[in-house]
Amino acid sequence: MKHVQEQDAQIARLINKADNIDGSHIMGKQVEAHDEVEMPIKQHDTEKDKSAKELQISSDGLIPMDQLKEFIEGTIRSKFEGSSRSSFTYSKPYTPRIDSLKMPMGYQPPKFQQFDDKGNPKQHVAHFVETCNNAGTYGDHLVKQFVRSLKGNAFD
Repeated sequence: MKHVQEQDAQIARLINKADNIDGSHIMGKQVEAHDEVEMPIKQHDTEKDKSAKELQISSDGLIPMDQLKEFIEGTIRSKFEGSSRSSFTYSKPYTPRIDSLKMPMGYQPPKFQQFDDKGNPKQHVAHFVETCNNAGTYGDHLVKQFVRSLKGNAFD
């Protein structure tokens, strides 16, 4: 988790640096497309190998500005695309304790209004709680049932 946060911070710094370069001067010098920008390399060995294949890094640790921009855009794009796709590392959105809860004998789950990330999420939650309470479901059982009221992008 810490490694991901470090990468996010590094990406944010690089984006800010690229934005500042696009519309300004660095030390009184206009930056041109072929100029290079210093990129701190604090990555694990596998990421270094991957970066070396994708980017042309000089012996001074510099990469061309256009490659840096493409790298940042690609990283951001893959991060957003990855969040909309299902993942092999799916985990339930609640603790194992809640997962192990048994529904009461004879429990019939109510027909839930499906939420697909369109509409008002607060209204959906309020409607969900009321529907469950009317069916005799309270407390932690609500958490276990909530995923059944989601579909599409809201479930991802």
